[in-house]
Amino acid sequence: MHGHQLAGAFLDAVDLLGTFVFALSGAAAGVKSRFDLFGLMALSFAAGNAGGITGDVLIGAVPPAAISDWRYLGVSLLAGLVTFFWYPNIDKRRRLVLLFDAAGLGLFAVAGTQKALIAGLNPVTAIFMGVLTGIGGGILRDVLVNQTPTVLEADIYAVAALAAGVVVVIGYQLHYPAFVVLTVGALLCFWLRVMAIYRGWHLPVAQSQNRRD
Repeated sequence: MHGHQLAGAFLDAVDLLGTFVFALSGAAAGVKSRFDLFGLMALSFAAGNAGGITGDVLIGAVPPAAISDWRYLGVSLLAGLVTFFWYPNIDKRRRLVLLFDAAGLGLFAVAGTQKALIAGLNPVTAIFMGVLTGIGGGILRDVLVNQTPTVLEADIYAVAALAAGVVVVIGYQLHYPAFVVLTVGALLCFWLRVMAIYRGWHLPVAQSQNRRD
């Protein structure tokens, strides 16, 4: 029981950290789009929590943690304030923010998959629930600032979350320790995103006949 409590506390911590870094990316997008302070805070909360809220609702975990636990609102608003007052410094370290975003994607993907499995969903559905949890905030953020969502373009983003979900499902089916499985899945997702950022890895794109150089 003590081990389960430690695992739960660990998941809570990384979930809040993931919320913070995704909220940070939402706030940064709000600054670039010249949102006012209220709009920036709203976008920060949306980016940090949309995926988790959607996932919780779909598996019946209501009210969602992002609404019932004040800490999620707190870290989202903190990220918004940090970005509002120190955006120039954050913008200079955009690559670092992308790395944190990659870490948050991996953590949310494995957590969402694990929660879906515990709720009794079949493995395939659980994987896609993990992907949804990981990418939901980024999709809403991009839509709200009138941009094409990153996950719909040629970037390795959703695929990285998908790979993390597969690892969690395999480990769950083989009854491996949850802490180990979640860690390996998150690290795999993080590695794939880092390779996409630094090496330019991307999915193939269909060539249009009307495309002009």
